[in-house]
Amino acid sequence: MLLCASSVAWGEVGSRSCRTCHQSQFDAQSATAHAASLSPPASHRLASSFTSLLGFKSDWAFGAGSQAVTFVSRLANGEYLEHGRSYFASLKRLAPTPGHAGLPGPGVRYPVIAGDAAILRCFQCHSTGAVRVEPGLRITPAEPGVRCESCHGPGDSHAAAPAKSNIVNPARYSSHELNQLCGSCHRKPAAAGSATDWSDPWNTRHQPLYLAESRCFLQSNGKLSCRTCHDPHSGAVEPGCASCHAAVKHRTSTGTRSCVSCHMPTVVPQPGLRFANHWIGVYTPGKTLRPR
Repeated sequence: MLLCASSVAWGEVGSRSCRTCHQSQFDAQSATAHAASLSPPASHRLASSFTSLLGFKSDWAFGAGSQAVTFVSRLANGEYLEHGRSYFASLKRLAPTPGHAGLPGPGVRYPVIAGDAAILRCFQCHSTGAVRVEPGLRITPAEPGVRCESCHGPGDSHAAAPAKSNIVNPARYSSHELNQLCGSCHRKPAAAGSATDWSDPWNTRHQPLYLAESRCFLQSNGKLSCRTCHDPHSGAVEPGCASCHAAVKHRTSTGTRSCVSCHMPTVVPQPGLRFANHWIGVYTPGKTLRPR
């Protein structure tokens, strides 16, 4: 949802309204990377780690810092600048922002009004509710971070008269519907006839896209979805392989290795970033981009 300042409200009430009845879920979700995916740098939970390293003014910090934090500044002409250096938690230093290596200048400038709405989409996926464009082309998110209404939809009707019928519950979604919901920001499965460069390690950050290619997903009759392994409120990850593969016999010794270490290998597109390949399968050692 993208709104200008004069547009009508869409019915969001904010996560603190949800807290009134759903305290435990609110508390758990507030501690997740999703909830911290957008904030002013000064209030970021890793501010003490990177503030002294920044040699530039920044208005927004994108990313919770589980892996990296990218900084964005509003320029005098109303454009936004994505800085060319991000903070990488595992490196404990600034390094080139993904996609910026070799580019000249301090970063990439984005006009607010553009055909691809690129900077607006960045704010939309890292915040909840309507992203407003205020006078002077200032972008104002309704609620920074990915909070309750990103998944459950506008909660005004539910807050006024709680009922199962007036709130979205993704627990009732099919695996394909969940792929579409999560893929709204993490990239949806490829449309029929579209091409994906499976040799590009950067594409492994698009989890729904890769999960949709997995035999485990395609042959699970809807049993395997994002929620099989990812708790949407706590952010905890607990592989659910054993629910279908309780008695697997391997041809070679697996030692103490987990299922995901072999069947969802880690891909490192650049130092400081790691992604689990969600194309679940059997991989040739040393080849982590596509199952054999």
